[in-house]
Amino acid sequence: MNVSSTLSASNAGRSGETQNAAHLASEDHAASERTLAKAFRRILPFIFVCYVISYLDRTNVGFAALTMNKELGLTAEQFGFGAGLFFIGYFLFEIPSNLIMQKVGARIWIARIMITWGVFSMLTAFVVGPKSFAAARFLLGLAEAGFTPGIYLYFTHWFPGKWRAKVTAAFLVGIPVANMIGSPISGALLQLGGLHGLRSWQWLLLIEGVPAVLLGIACLFVLADRPEKAKWLTDEEKASLARRLAQEQGDIGAKHGSNLRDAMTNWRVFVLAFINFCGIVGSLGVGLWMPQIIKQFGVEHTVVGWLTAIPYALGAVVMLWWARVANRAANRIPYVAGALVVAAVALCASTFIDAPAIKLIALCFTVSGILAFQATYWAIPSGFLTGRAAAGGLALIVSVGNLGGFVGPSMIGALKQWSGGFSVPLLAVSGVLLLGALIIAWLGDPGADAGEAPAAHEA
Repeated sequence: MNVSSTLSASNAGRSGETQNAAHLASEDHAASERTLAKAFRRILPFIFVCYVISYLDRTNVGFAALTMNKELGLTAEQFGFGAGLFFIGYFLFEIPSNLIMQKVGARIWIARIMITWGVFSMLTAFVVGPKSFAAARFLLGLAEAGFTPGIYLYFTHWFPGKWRAKVTAAFLVGIPVANMIGSPISGALLQLGGLHGLRSWQWLLLIEGVPAVLLGIACLFVLADRPEKAKWLTDEEKASLARRLAQEQGDIGAKHGSNLRDAMTNWRVFVLAFINFCGIVGSLGVGLWMPQIIKQFGVEHTVVGWLTAIPYALGAVVMLWWARVANRAANRIPYVAGALVVAAVALCASTFIDAPAIKLIALCFTVSGILAFQATYWAIPSGFLTGRAAAGGLALIVSVGNLGGFVGPSMIGALKQWSGGFSVPLLAVSGVLLLGALIIAWLGDPGADAGEAPAAHEA
C-alpha cells in the first residue's frame, strides 16, 4: 500500500468517526427533544395554575377597593401606597428566598411560599384601616417573595435555550388568565353583601386565598427539583436531558460566569432590572387601578369585572403570538422594545378619550403591549445567567423590577389625588414605559452569542 492510499484510508476513517459522532449527537438531541416535550406537558400546567393564583392574590385588592376603600376610609393615596407595599416586602426577601431555593430545592420552597402567601392573603380580609392594610400588604409581599424568580430559576434546571423561552411565554399567560378568570369572579363576589358578619370584600379576599394553600400542599407531591429526581422520567431520558443542560450551562458559565458574584458585578443585570421596573410600573399600576378606571364608565361591580377581563383576554392571544414571532427572529430586541412602545402610546391615547368603548380599546392595546413585553423579555436574562449567577441575578432583576409594583400604584394614587382624575397619572406611567423601550433598544441582547443556538424546530 502506497503513502497516498494509506493517507486516504486514514482520512476516510476520521471522516467516518466524525459522521458517527455527528449522528450520535443528532440522536441525543432528538432524544432530549422528546424528553423536553414530555417535561413541558408534565410541569407547565401545574406551574401555570400556581402562577394564576399568585397573580390573582396580589391584584384582587384592586377589586376589593371598590367597596373596601369607602368602608375603611382609605384615600386614593393611602390605597396606592398600601397596595404597593406588597412589592417592598417582595423586594427585601427576593434574593435570599431564591438562594434558599437553590439550596433546598423548588419542591419544598415553592410549597412554603404558596402556603404562607395564601394565609396572609386571607388575613388581609381583617384589616381595619390604612395602617393595618399597609402592614398586611407588606407581609404578603414577604411571604410571596421568591416565587416568580424561583420559577424562572426552576425552568433553567429543566429547559435549555428556546425551550425556556417557549415555557416562560406560556407561563406568563397566567397574568391575563388570572385577570380573565378573577375579574368576573371578583366582581360577582362583591355582590354577595354581608354574610355571617363579613362584608363582600372580606369574602373576596378569604375565598381567593384558599387555592394558594391547597396548591402549596400539592407542590410537595407534584414537583421534582431536577430531571434526575423525576420518577416519571426513564434513566435514558434523564441522561440525554442532563447532557444537553450541562453543555448549555457550561457554555454560558464560561462566557458570563456562574457564581453569585458574577451576577452582582455584571452591569447588564442592573440595566435589565431597571427595564423590568419600567414594565412593572405599567403592569401593576394599570392592573391595580383598572377596576376603578372602568368603574368611571358608570357600570355595576359585576359589569366592571367582565369589562376588566376583556383587555386581558385579548392580551393573552397577543402575547402568545408575539412571543412566537420573536422566538423565530434572529434578534428579539425589536419585539421587546416595540411591545413597550405600543403600550406607552395606547395608554397615552386613552387619557384623551372620553367615550367608554374607545377608551376600553385603548386599554386593550396597553395591556396587550405590556403582556407582549413580559412574554419576550424574560428570555434575555436567562440567556446569559446560570448556576448561582442565575439564582441571584434573576432574583435581583425581579426584586428591583418589582419596586415598580410599589412606584406604579403609589404614583397613580398620589397623582390622582393631586389632579382629581386619571389623565395625569396615566400619562406619567406612559412615559416610564417609553423610557424602558428606549433603554432595551440601546442595551441589545447580552446573551445573543451565548448558550444554545436557535433551532427552527424549537420555534
